[in-house]
Order: sequence, then structure tokens, then C-alpha cells
Amino acid sequence: MTDLREFLNKYVNVNLRRVIVSNARKKDGISKIQVRPIQMKNGIFYQVTRTLGPKEIHENYEKEALVSYLCCQMTENFRQLQLESRTVQGTVLVSKKGSMRITVKEQKGKKAQEYPPMLSHNRTKNYVLKEGIPVPWLVDLGVMSQEGKVKNSRYDKFKQLNRFLEFIEDILPKLPKDREVEILDFGCGKSYLTFAMYYYLKELKHYDIRVTGLDLKADVIEKCEALARKYGYEKLHFQQGDIASYEDMQKVDMVVTLHACDTATDYALAKAVQWGAAVILSVPCCQHELNGQIDNEMLAPILEYGILKERFAAILTDGLRAQMLQSAGYDTQILEFIDIEHTPKNLLIRAVKNEKVRNESTKKQQRKAWEKCIEEVHAVPTLQKLLFETID
Repeated sequence: MTDLREFLNKYVNVNLRRVIVSNARKKDGISKIQVRPIQMKNGIFYQVTRTLGPKEIHENYEKEALVSYLCCQMTENFRQLQLESRTVQGTVLVSKKGSMRITVKEQKGKKAQEYPPMLSHNRTKNYVLKEGIPVPWLVDLGVMSQEGKVKNSRYDKFKQLNRFLEFIEDILPKLPKDREVEILDFGCGKSYLTFAMYYYLKELKHYDIRVTGLDLKADVIEKCEALARKYGYEKLHFQQGDIASYEDMQKVDMVVTLHACDTATDYALAKAVQWGAAVILSVPCCQHELNGQIDNEMLAPILEYGILKERFAAILTDGLRAQMLQSAGYDTQILEFIDIEHTPKNLLIRAVKNEKVRNESTKKQQRKAWEKCIEEVHAVPTLQKLLFETID
């Protein structure tokens, strides 16, 4: 077979296991693409995962759009494609001169049977919190039935909880096991993730932790505090209070801030840095501040569209937050928290304190770069005022 489109049209079907596109022609940009089929309510779709530096970007395609996308990528950006299915293994190689060679090998016998079932919208994933095992607080919060079955209407929340615990799993080496770990959750709300964090670290991983949830709503705090006592979670407490004025602690090991609105996220990040927190996990929300400040002649034709200006402001806000945390001595990543099809508020800033002494020249160069960015858009971010007026 010599035609790539024909090859893909034939073998991208219900038998597909995965497609891996690799060997990028350029060093910058997307380094790898992975494809897998998923069963959704309105039929079979193909989830494309692009690896861009430390980030993974997910998007679902219908077959026709996927085939066109892969053909374009193999023509312009990559040199190798590997397709695995129940029936065949296929390889596409592109030479430096641009010629393409496609080989197909049939799968027979046991190999044809070694094929996992198609994921029904990710429901068979091996989660940290297991389906079928009832967890009291998940039952009380309406996510699980008494038998441990995840309710269909709450499955997105169940996935979100597990995704959050995966982020915590990654940073476990940064948390001490020889003493009590102090964790503060700013803007905890109904505290699904607060309970998940406590349950995972205390009950499953056996860390000595103390978790405090902070929120403005007195009725929410009262309910969460009652649930914590009901489950015997002696070191999980909830307080009513405001992030900006919170002064009850002198030292915190991990700060979590999920969907704290607008500049409340900045106050939480600044507090975390001032406490010297080893880990910061933040899912920002409602990034309005820079939307009212941005002024750039070159970008003016784009920014006259309200929805584009809003999205640009959100990206700019979180990018600058990550850069400022970097300047404050943290290794910082921006990661996808939950699929964007479930919520547009899907980015998580993960910052881990770097104890190594950084080169002063590199530090100044990095800070100068984001300060130049701020200057170009004529903005004055709250985090810059809070963090660097304190540090400088």
C-alpha cells in the first residue's frame, strides 16, 4: 500500500488500539502525537494527545477529520507513524527526501486477542479512587451510591478528583514523612478535593498531615466541618475567612487553591511563596484583572473582539503567574487539569520549590523577559505587586 490516506481510512476503525506519530522534523513544536479511540454518547471518536514540551494537549476528532490531520502532519512535520490494531500493525516512514514507505503486517493468533476493550469515555481507567469501593465522603457528597457505583451525572467530578490526586502523587517526594505536613486549601468550597486530598495522603499513603480548608461561606464551612468529624478525620479542619487577610499560619508545606476567583488566586500564590511552601497547586478562575488593563497597538485589531480579548487575558495572566513563581525559586508547569469538554477552567499551575541556587545571570534574564512582556501590554498584575514588592 503506497497511499497514506487510503491506509488510514482502511485501518482507523473500531479495531484500532492506538496510533503513535513520532520523529519530528523540527526540534521546537509538537514532539509526539498519540491517538486512541473512545466511545462517547454520540458514537466513536478519536482522542488526539499532542506532546508540546512538558504539556499534553487533548482533542477529540471524528474519523474524517483525524485522517486529514494525520496526513498533514506526516507530510509536513513528522517522519514516522505506527498504527496498532486488533488485525494489523502498520508503519509509515518518510525519508529526508520526502518519499513515503508504508508496510502492513497482519496480527494473528494470540496477538490478535491481546487487545484491551475500547475505553467508554475513559471509564475503565485505573483510577486512584476505585469504582466499586464505596468511600463515605463520596457517598455523602453525592458522587457514589452506597454500593460504590459512581453516579452517571457525577462522573466528571469523579474524574476530576482522580486527576487531582494524580498531580499530588507526582509531588509526594517533596513532602516530608518524618514530621507533620501542613496543607492549606484556599477557597475550598464544598471541599470535594479537600476530602480527596486528606483521604489519599492520610488513609492511603499514611502521611502525617494537617489540612485546613478556608472559604468565605459560613454554611459551607459548617457542613464540611461536620462531615470531617463524622468520618473521624481529626486533622482536617475548616475555617471561614478571606485569602487576602489570612494570617493564622507561619509555615505551610503545601498550598492548594482551586477556582479562587480573579485576584484571589494571586493572594494565595503570594502567601504560599512567603511561607516557603514546598508545593503549590493552583487552578485559576475568572482572570478578569488584565482584561481591563491590556493595551497594545500591535494586538489592537485582535483585542477588539471581546471573547478573544478575554481568552488572551486569561492565558497572559496564568503565563505571567507561572513566570513569577519561577523567578521566586519554583520549578513551574502549566498542566491540563480536566478535559476542556467538561470545563473551560482546565489549567493547573503546579509549582515545586527548587532548593538549588540558581545562576544569578539566568535569574535576571528570566525576570527581565516577563517584565518586558508586562511592559508591552501596559499591565500591572496583582501578583507582581504582592510578591516582588515583598521580595525586592
